[in-house]
Amino acid sequence: MKWRVINSGINSAAVNMAVDEAILTAHAQGDVPPTLRFYGWEPAAVSLGYFQQAAAEVNLERCRSQGIDVVRRLTGGRAVLHQHELTYSVVVRADQPLIPATITASYRYFSEGILAGLRNLGIEAAMSVPRAAYGQTKRTHTSSACFDAPSHYEITVQGKKLVGSAQVRKDGVILQHGSILLTFDPALVASLLNLPSPEARGRVAEMLAQRAIALADAAGREISWQQACQSMLTGFGPALGIELEPGVLSQQEEETAAELARNKYSQEHWNFRR
Repeated sequence: MKWRVINSGINSAAVNMAVDEAILTAHAQGDVPPTLRFYGWEPAAVSLGYFQQAAAEVNLERCRSQGIDVVRRLTGGRAVLHQHELTYSVVVRADQPLIPATITASYRYFSEGILAGLRNLGIEAAMSVPRAAYGQTKRTHTSSACFDAPSHYEITVQGKKLVGSAQVRKDGVILQHGSILLTFDPALVASLLNLPSPEARGRVAEMLAQRAIALADAAGREISWQQACQSMLTGFGPALGIELEPGVLSQQEEETAAELARNKYSQEHWNFRR
């Protein structure tokens, strides 16, 4: 199976989310092949899960004062601070032969590609295993932050979450995107959450430090955005049994993304709808 791979470089939150949706729409219409995309964020941004309540979960005033954008994703999950990270997105029809039928199994499939990329960096990571497989009760999250704890088949190192991913299925197409942390500042993440006191922010920051890890800490050295991207490119295709071909957005995708960035992902009626 041949997939298109796009390196979008660094863009704003509105553009990043708009491009993901534009690719989903174009692929659902049969206009473009399955697509793997890599991108980064400037300025830093908090992305909200589709179902999160913006003001209840995130300190919007603190985000504004620090020049940090806030955007709502199409996908579910909890708040993510996108700053020093490599972000990936996958867009593919759910009925493609290589794609497992269930959502949980598809997470596992895509995680194999990420694990292969990490091995290229000398990082031996693992997939978190669904707790239900062992009859364990569902874990209660202690904060609104994504890197509070790993979900099914997300990537961990030394038991700490390294990659946070989220998925949505629309018009028969899977969109999965996720954050691969280059560095991690738990105190900054905690400061942007809507918490009742400085003591509560301190507790959440300590908890995040214990439960999340970045590439720099996992590898014991600094890893640049470009290095991480190249390692993922090299590992992803062979691990998933797909052939990656360099590509670019179509003119229609670019036009759709520009409209979505302008009229949806930069607008309060979408970002603060809840």
